[in-house]
Amino acid sequence: MARHDPLQPDRGWAQASTPRLRPPPPRRRGLVLRTLALVSRRWGRADLPDLFPVISLHRGLFLPWLWFASRLMPFGRLPASAREMLILRTAWNCRCRYEWGQHVDLALAAGVSDMDILCTTLAPSTFTDPMQRSLMQACDELCLNDVITDTVWHALEQHWDETRLIEITMLVGHYRMLASVINSAGLVLEAPTEFRLQAFYQRAIPANVQASNTRLRDAG
Repeated sequence: MARHDPLQPDRGWAQASTPRLRPPPPRRRGLVLRTLALVSRRWGRADLPDLFPVISLHRGLFLPWLWFASRLMPFGRLPASAREMLILRTAWNCRCRYEWGQHVDLALAAGVSDMDILCTTLAPSTFTDPMQRSLMQACDELCLNDVITDTVWHALEQHWDETRLIEITMLVGHYRMLASVINSAGLVLEAPTEFRLQAFYQRAIPANVQASNTRLRDAG
């Protein structure tokens, strides 16, 4: 399916002009990558996302990173829906299309509604739920200024304990880092994930544009 981007950040998606780092072919992938591919299939993915074999090119970094990343996703303390909305907002702020497309898929699997996915591209005030709104505000502040303001921190404290507050900040920081790697490496969405992203756009945007406009008007 051809790439179509009805949703883009204000400055567009950031990406290298050509792919710079390419994943090793399947025949050159070791036990860890083959195991990850099996796990990925259980999550409904036909193929392992290219991000993993690309990072595996740095052999000394790959396994420690993989263990750390897994403590945030999928084995973190945040609910999967909150986690995925934070990652989507981070991907949007970092203009990382690959990260965005991968996590639209994962957000849907975590039960995030089409409307809430679309609203992660809009102002935090679009969210009427205080918990969701404070998460989006925290993500924006971390991406822009690397600090959460007192007001937003207090709002987060109404919903999350200390463990999860730490996880919120670490999650955003981690996916900002990954976005820098992905954008600079020139990774593009794998064909099956691109297909599902386009299917999401075709389904969700016509169905929700009027509702989104209403929410924006009410929030404004």
